[in-house]
Amino acid sequence: MSLIISVSGLRGVVGESLTPDVAARYVAAFTGALPPGLVVVARDGRDTGSMLASAVRSAVRSTGHDVVYAGIAATPTVGVIASDLKCVGGVQISASHNPAEYNGLKLFGPEGRVLPAEAGQAVADRFGAGEIAWAPHDKMGVHLQLTDATTRHIELVKSLVDVDKIRSKAFRVLLDANHGAGAVVGAPLLEVLGCDVTVLGDEPDGLFDHPPEPAAANLKSVAQQVADGGFAVGFCQDPDADRLALIDGGGRYVGEEYTPALCVKHVLAQTPGPVVTNCSTSRMTQDIAEEFGVPFHQAAVGEANVVDKMVEVGAVLGGEGNGGVIHPRVGLVRDSMVGMALVLDAMATRNLPLSALVDELPRYAIHKAKVAVDRDKIPAALDALEAHFKDAESSRLDGLRLDWPEEKKWLLVRGSNTEPIVRVFCEAPTKNQATAAASAALRVIA
Repeated sequence: MSLIISVSGLRGVVGESLTPDVAARYVAAFTGALPPGLVVVARDGRDTGSMLASAVRSAVRSTGHDVVYAGIAATPTVGVIASDLKCVGGVQISASHNPAEYNGLKLFGPEGRVLPAEAGQAVADRFGAGEIAWAPHDKMGVHLQLTDATTRHIELVKSLVDVDKIRSKAFRVLLDANHGAGAVVGAPLLEVLGCDVTVLGDEPDGLFDHPPEPAAANLKSVAQQVADGGFAVGFCQDPDADRLALIDGGGRYVGEEYTPALCVKHVLAQTPGPVVTNCSTSRMTQDIAEEFGVPFHQAAVGEANVVDKMVEVGAVLGGEGNGGVIHPRVGLVRDSMVGMALVLDAMATRNLPLSALVDELPRYAIHKAKVAVDRDKIPAALDALEAHFKDAESSRLDGLRLDWPEEKKWLLVRGSNTEPIVRVFCEAPTKNQATAAASAALRVIA
């Protein structure tokens, strides 16, 4: 498996495409161009994280920067630390939802957000060219250990909600951290909110009990435990805890698409303002924004792009359909802790179970497909699709998105960043409508 490099970091199979040498050179290409100052480094629970953390910290120090090491921490916690300590940058060692053999690096800027596209591309270019500004022997940075990585994050999340009201409900909550970093901050947050918490996979050792992506197929046993145990809600995190999937009290997998939608509806009821999602996120959030009469904006796929748009329009909330919720009062990073707190606050404020809150939302069906297309032929394929679907509104924000507003249906076709394929996403009021539109698109491309 080749190294996967994006604007905000990289991922690879440890011992193959991702080695300590690769990690050190990539991080040095990042920190070697930073101004003097502190760089925060942390990792999720993967068992290869400790080894890579040693290489990463050495690389940061070797470019003349001091390191503050937070140990095992959630990705959004790294953003909070970077902002709170006025770091010049940050590195989170994580491969997000990828399988155990993977690990990776996420790069943060001084604002406590993942690097935007231009800055990330500059790092990738320096890494590819081998342009690294190593410091001389007498200018090496020092190593500092952060003794409390969670308190500030928890305090920021608490400020978003009515803590006393949530505490009065004493919700029984099942938290599935799946041996990632989520329980490190998620469990104490839920306890502060007065929940009766049971944690699955609380030891952050990377020995996943089920495949790490919080998808329905991977969470069947967790859903059964929620139903059998009489829990009010099941919160399911990915290994670095920036994504959140939900399970209601009946054991129904609510899923990741509903996480930002539920949070947006709750926040807008209290603080109306602009909302941002990426262009592959369910239209549920757009419908909710229209219901509250607030501006709705779409960004290209990718957390950095969503954050760019949020900053531009002054959004009160942003997110992605993978379960990532971004609240600017906590940090410009997807944050499962924000999602958990807002969902509990909605349940407490409305005095309704999660199932009822979910059933109030607009309902759509999403169909996903992919087809092999050589990279150099993708532009022509998109042109053909645009010409074929003349009745749709089209956008080239990210690949090609076609919208039929009256039918409340949309189609997104994007080239993969890592494979010679295009991915097709279609959402419509019914599964048959979504499948039919996606199939029609595939016929045009073929």
